[in-house]
Amino acid sequence: MRDHLLHLPLGSSLSLQAQVREALVNAILAGHVPPGSPLPSGRKLARQLGVARNTVVLAYQQLVDDGYLISRERSGYYVSGDIFHGVVDAPPEHAPPQSLPDWTKRIRVRPSAQRNIVKPFDWRSYEYPFVTGQFDPTRFPVADWRECVRRSLYVGTLQEWAGDSVDEDDPQLISQIHTRILPRRGVWAAPDEILVTVGAQQALYLLSRLFVDADTRVGIEDPGYSDARNTFALKTAHLRPLAVDNEGLVIDSQLDELDYIYATPSHQYPTTVTMPLARRRALLERAARDDFVIIEDDYESENNFVDEPTPALKSLDQNERVVYVGSLSKTLAPGLRIGYMVGPRDLIKEARALRRLMVRHPPGNNQRTLALFVSSGYHDSLIRRMSHAYKDRWQVLGAMLAEHLPESAQIPTFGGTSYWVQGPENLDARELMRAAQARSILLEPGDVHFMSDNPPRNFFRLGFSSITSDKIRPGIEKLAALVRKPA
Repeated sequence: MRDHLLHLPLGSSLSLQAQVREALVNAILAGHVPPGSPLPSGRKLARQLGVARNTVVLAYQQLVDDGYLISRERSGYYVSGDIFHGVVDAPPEHAPPQSLPDWTKRIRVRPSAQRNIVKPFDWRSYEYPFVTGQFDPTRFPVADWRECVRRSLYVGTLQEWAGDSVDEDDPQLISQIHTRILPRRGVWAAPDEILVTVGAQQALYLLSRLFVDADTRVGIEDPGYSDARNTFALKTAHLRPLAVDNEGLVIDSQLDELDYIYATPSHQYPTTVTMPLARRRALLERAARDDFVIIEDDYESENNFVDEPTPALKSLDQNERVVYVGSLSKTLAPGLRIGYMVGPRDLIKEARALRRLMVRHPPGNNQRTLALFVSSGYHDSLIRRMSHAYKDRWQVLGAMLAEHLPESAQIPTFGGTSYWVQGPENLDARELMRAAQARSILLEPGDVHFMSDNPPRNFFRLGFSSITSDKIRPGIEKLAALVRKPA
């Protein structure tokens, strides 16, 4: 180790002490510094890395506490001989395998073959990221969240959530959903009618497993949420596209002989239109008359900065015809993966048992931290701040679309974080996406949201949750030039 040259990574967000520790751990675990090897003196390594001697000494001491190093008086620090204790040696080389399984025959379903929404993983590196479903990291309430994380690590609190809860949810989070989150949407539910899920996506998957078999008939809004469509398609081939208009799902004969309907009445995905109260009542009456159940996805319900909130469909339900699906991570951060569903006790009981077979329960630390975040009023404050920011971006984007792509976009009636744009008939949004990406502009082609094998190609979505207002104007100017460019 005395002859090894270590480097600290450029642009790391870790403290210098943490960077030194990480560099040493990586060298040790990679086998570059064998057990028993001496490490340079704190002064020498500090000089080599360009950091203070005390930074290195503190890193050494932490590695002693963690078992990576041992300290010998008047001799220095050495790599512990026990660091690889219990690690299995590499197996000896074997002859080439003679009989491998035929995986193409064994894999019964192929979700990877479905049409899915695809976003570049490095979307943050684009100058004009009109992506949907992402967040603005500059708006993340770091201090508030850090405080709640710290409180969740108090000894008494840690003991409450760190154990295996088997199939139970954090009671504090259930309480906050019951008393603070759902009443905002007019939904009143008992605690045992609520299940926490790993995002709204898991709620849809659980429902598909509990409700759907090969003969089940499921109606999906068209255009609609492709992940919901794909989830139900794994269980049944009897999917029916349901037309939507400027008031959302159309209530007519297309709803005949269905068992379930997946709908987004408050903020239709992806067109953003809102179903009016009269049509919601008509849908509920139809569900009771024809004996079908509605799965209501109330995504982005908190991002309403346009008008008075319309009550959730579930809040109007008197006959247990609606299963309600919501998300808490869309407001805070999509990576948090915390959603919930609300339904009859018998359904929630079975969903809980099924969830146990999948993941037992969502991570307890996230549940408790989020419960503290909501109970402290930080969630409500965040919603108010984000509403102001999104309203400004919504207005700027709407004005730019009206100026540069008139008659192409309908103003969202609910708010939300995106615009649904219908380009000229001859526009291919896939080609537009590729041309835009070359100019550091990201957008989402709309064909993936249609159920048809030959969907219209001139629709696309523009999200504004991840782009600042000052970037929207030049981004739309550049994008409009590409839309108008002759083929």
